[in-house]
Amino acid sequence: MPKGRPSLKGRFLLDGGKLHGSSFHRTVVLVCEHDAAGAFGLVLNHPGDTELADAFDQDLPEAIRSETLSRGGPVQPSALSYLHSDTLMTDGNVLPDLSVGHDLGELLGLGGSGSSSRKLRVFAGYAGWSSGQLDDEMRRGAWLTHPATSELVFRVPPEALWHHLLRLRDRWPERLLAEAPDDLSWN
Repeated sequence: MPKGRPSLKGRFLLDGGKLHGSSFHRTVVLVCEHDAAGAFGLVLNHPGDTELADAFDQDLPEAIRSETLSRGGPVQPSALSYLHSDTLMTDGNVLPDLSVGHDLGELLGLGGSGSSSRKLRVFAGYAGWSSGQLDDEMRRGAWLTHPATSELVFRVPPEALWHHLLRLRDRWPERLLAEAPDDLSWN
């Protein structure tokens, strides 16, 4: 990350129409870490179809057995990550009310906590950038950014998130992109 360039931690990256043909076409990535060593994020709008109970050999707490395992990105598809929030959380490591974790024991603890206000999303794989790589992509205009909130992470259905965020930006080129078909030959 070049000096003077702000960290993108806690922001959404949105495909701005320049990533067609890549694994990031029409994706929304939550940047969880971004510093001089590189960046780490989770793709939020590629839901999976596997429940945690079917993905793990562990005996999972009932509260998380039916959670869906989403595809967090193309890097290390078997790596575990999860986002969690709770109304009482005030010191998250991504946003004040949102944390990312990677430890299965901690995930099991969250599932057994009994908190009725707990929110959780679990991911296999992640999006990663080496030192300076994300900054270079930003200079080339590959990504649009939008402020992240835990509300957007947990309340907007994953399959609608990219369109929803482009509409929130309220700029006509992005609103037009949000309404365009995936394949422009369909027009």
